[in-house]
Amino acid sequence: MIEITILAVILLAAIAVGVLWRRREGRVRAADVSSDESTRAELLAAAGITGSGPAVLHFSADWCGPCVQVRRVIANVTAELAETPLAPRDIEVDIDAEPTLARALNVLSLPTTFIFDAEGRERFRISGVPKAGDLRSALVPLTV
Repeated sequence: MIEITILAVILLAAIAVGVLWRRREGRVRAADVSSDESTRAELLAAAGITGSGPAVLHFSADWCGPCVQVRRVIANVTAELAETPLAPRDIEVDIDAEPTLARALNVLSLPTTFIFDAEGRERFRISGVPKAGDLRSALVPLTV
């Protein structure tokens, strides 16, 4: 009976950790910029973050299944905001082709999405597939 109780406790703990871990996925969080700024700025400029307007930068790979969903969500939201004064740009970066940029931005998993404002400052980071409403809410203030 004790073995069953221990197994049940371990199973419940694992479920709780899994639920808490999944709650973070797809959420828009404020950015924490903590790498070498000049190198980071050069890498971002090479990727297309020029500071000429807001941009959505998302890392993907051919082998990443959820990245297909991210492409679709970002394309839909940026298309909705295309007629705004500062329309956001959709920039996709293959993590296998640009590992230096991924390291500079501290990308630890795929898919990872960044939202930059019109001055090229990182405003938000999204791990996992972003929710369209959350992405839209983060972008709308940057497009006016």
